[in-house]
Amino acid sequence: MAWGSKSDAAPRTGGSMSFIGGEVSITGNISASGDLHLDGAVQGDIACAALTIGASGQVKGNVLAQRATIAGAVEGAIVATELVIERAARIAGDVSYESISIETGAR
Repeated sequence: MAWGSKSDAAPRTGGSMSFIGGEVSITGNISASGDLHLDGAVQGDIACAALTIGASGQVKGNVLAQRATIAGAVEGAIVATELVIERAARIAGDVSYESISIETGAR
């Protein structure tokens, strides 16, 4: 698909998926109506529909998401309806959730 062309596919509800690669470092807050996959570093708060923090991802700030899957490091509070903490995750802060899954080895 070329830039600016229209797709015949039905639009996704909740927005699109955005990626922040491992070579990217952001200072400031991030707000997205769609989903976010983070492998880089963010120093600031993140608010989005669904957040995936990869094993190399780092956040120094608060996280607010409907669904959050954490494999990297978070220094701050996490508020999520559905929270998945993977084995490689390192969290230093409060967590608030309706449902949670924690793999053995997560800290």
